[in-house]
Amino acid sequence: MGEGRVLALVAADGAVPVSPGAVLLEEMLAGWRRQQQARRLTARLIGERERVIRQFTAFTGCWPWQWSAAQAEAWVASGGWAHSTVRSYQGALALFLEYVCDPRYGWVGECEQRAGAVPVQVFHERNTAAHVSEREGRPGRRPLTRAGLQAFFDAADDHVEKAAGSRRKGWLAGFRDATLFKVVYGWGLRRREAAWRSGERAARPRAGELVKFSV
Repeated sequence: MGEGRVLALVAADGAVPVSPGAVLLEEMLAGWRRQQQARRLTARLIGERERVIRQFTAFTGCWPWQWSAAQAEAWVASGGWAHSTVRSYQGALALFLEYVCDPRYGWVGECEQRAGAVPVQVFHERNTAAHVSEREGRPGRRPLTRAGLQAFFDAADDHVEKAAGSRRKGWLAGFRDATLFKVVYGWGLRRREAAWRSGERAARPRAGELVKFSV
């Protein structure tokens, strides 16, 4: 038997009929949610995975025991998502089906009894995006290497020297920015933290005599 079997097929107010398929799906999702909670996964991750299941259900218009590999492939092909997103979505769907197909949880027999069909895994090595690199994000958002970071700092310092040598306005702002970049990296500050520190300095009522030295 599936976990927490629900027999009532009407809504709580007794007015709107509820699809037996929808009831069975909600039972499956509730059981999967408990399994993930037992593994101490975060509520956010659990919620994101459940959202993927509901998204795929809406795309196919079918219940899990009616899903096919062809539907999964069509869903991925139509998404236009980044490689990392595809892997995340495929992983969530595969994990859900792994759960409902596991004989230890009884959902195969429950689906056969109540729906006349059983769920199957729709992803396999031939239709799953491969993990092709250590970092799967967009190249433009990758972290800097040590060499790249040093080149960035050097370029910021060069900009200050050129501005100061030209005797034009802007060298002080450039010096401030170059210093801020190093502070942010050295202390591991987030953007908001760096902005807050800058605003905090300006808002301090004490040490007003140092304002004229602020950069």
